[in-house]
Amino acid sequence: MSTHSRVVVITGASSGIGEAVALEYAQQGFMVYACGRNQTKLNALSDNSVNITPCTFDLNDQTELKNALPKDLAIDHLILNAGTCEYIDNPKQFDGALFERVIQTNLISVGYCLEAWLKQVKFGGQVGLMSSSAAYVPLTRAEAYGASKAGISYLAKTLSVDLEPQEIGISVIHPGFVKTPLTNKNDFDMPGIIDADDAAKAIFKGMSKGTFDIHFPKGFTWTLKVLSFLPFSLWRPLAKRMIKT
Repeated sequence: MSTHSRVVVITGASSGIGEAVALEYAQQGFMVYACGRNQTKLNALSDNSVNITPCTFDLNDQTELKNALPKDLAIDHLILNAGTCEYIDNPKQFDGALFERVIQTNLISVGYCLEAWLKQVKFGGQVGLMSSSAAYVPLTRAEAYGASKAGISYLAKTLSVDLEPQEIGISVIHPGFVKTPLTNKNDFDMPGIIDADDAAKAIFKGMSKGTFDIHFPKGFTWTLKVLSFLPFSLWRPLAKRMIKT
């Protein structure tokens, strides 16, 4: 099937995975609405392809979000990718403001996007929600990030059931480590890390096939999937070894 004139909307497209996904979809012939907060980066992205339209707004501003796209835009693929990552370094002095920031950006803003745009997704369209392989098992310092991504994974499952009568497919994306500006800040080993271009190819392939659980790189994510079946009483001692003292 030709992808010409098909439309994809991608949030968080100004850098990292979102930027790579926008370029991949444009190369595949989609008309790409690349959404983000950084006008300069989005303009530079659109300079790479006539298929990319930059859309600059803040996902946490519902007024801006609701007016960001044409109301008559029919969407084939919707990829809600925008997110952030911050860690809780001292759980006894729990940072509630940090927790709120991460949950707001990674989870609540997804609800805003769904409210604004889900009605514009075509019959037979596909919606991709960006979770993380961190949602498979509880990891140290990830109280905020992991909770937000676990919420996304649950949301994807419920939407997959409730949207089936409308024949709108749901994909939940569980990346392992991908080289991006966010992961560049990590101060720990990142096994199996891959380039954003490889992540984008996996996402496009999975979305095009209507795959529910898009996860990569397979060696790393399958390991976490297997570990997720361990009783928590067995996983907890393994997780404790990751704590920095």
